[in-house]
Amino acid sequence: MTAPPASTIPLAALERFCCAAFAAIGADEPTGEAATRAMLHATKLGVDSHGVRLLPHYLKALEGGRLNKAPRLTRAGGLGAVEVLDADHAQGALGAYRGMERACDLAADLGVGAVAVRNSSHFGAAGAYAMAAAERGFIGLAFCNSDSFVRLHDGAERFHGTNPIAVGVPVAGSDPWLLDMATSAIPYNRVLLYRSLGTVLPEQVASDAGGADTRDAEAAEMLAPLGAAFGFKGAGLAGVAEILSAVLTGMQLSFDIPLMEGPDFATPRRLGAFLLALNPEAFLDRAQFDAGMRRYLDRLRGSAARAGGRVMAPGDREWEVAAERRIAGVTLDPATAAAFAEIARDLGIDPAA
Repeated sequence: MTAPPASTIPLAALERFCCAAFAAIGADEPTGEAATRAMLHATKLGVDSHGVRLLPHYLKALEGGRLNKAPRLTRAGGLGAVEVLDADHAQGALGAYRGMERACDLAADLGVGAVAVRNSSHFGAAGAYAMAAAERGFIGLAFCNSDSFVRLHDGAERFHGTNPIAVGVPVAGSDPWLLDMATSAIPYNRVLLYRSLGTVLPEQVASDAGGADTRDAEAAEMLAPLGAAFGFKGAGLAGVAEILSAVLTGMQLSFDIPLMEGPDFATPRRLGAFLLALNPEAFLDRAQFDAGMRRYLDRLRGSAARAGGRVMAPGDREWEVAAERRIAGVTLDPATAAAFAEIARDLGIDPAA
């Protein structure tokens, strides 16, 4: 389908469209709200690879049976400040948001809360869930794994997924300190972008089928771990995400997960996730914590920058993009705009505009 001309769409219109699309295929309200919330988190912050462009994929997975349209999330175990949540093959954002919500409840009472989520699926940007904890005044950490696409350091086969790690920290009177990172050198979507542009990849971010570094986007068969010559560090961080989100939950390891892009959209993927919340007030007075974070960030942002550079805290770029997009809206890429037009037509809902 030919993409419509590019146009700027308000964030509120994108939110309405996504919720309407989920409802139109029979997904229950909690599923539609959680999935939309997670996608809009990424779109607002300029992380477009994990934003509303995922809507067609999620609709396909729900309609195909991979995801449960009306899941019943249940407590499956736990001890003290730890709980296990069975997501019943829900869309991944629902299980992750519920897991972090429960982790925060535990942290409010016990100082720390840890929730392992079972039988989940792709949850988008890990930062959405770390952010959810920070918005409640807690330090939040989120981990998950995904299907294999990243080689090990000196490896020659796909092993880990991009296995993100996210941390959100509340900052009094300001946006949170927010780290959201893949443990691969670059996201796979960057390879696709370079292919479409016909440009070469940066050094040491992708490998060919034999594991050799390549700058040819067309020849890239796997991603490199974060760290280039020190890629053992990125591979080790990917292992942290793997252990917490797969081994500790009893779910699929990256190399056992069915491919996100199919062709099988009927079989649940059995992903896990791990959410952790820390209550600063269990460690020190809130005012002291707030003052420490403020001094840290003031000193960080005011530190000397090299020529032509700018020192930023994790999340600073994203908050600037969010401020712009709240006012100006979002211009969808051509492929996503075309997919949205097709969704509106097929489901009989008003276009995003």
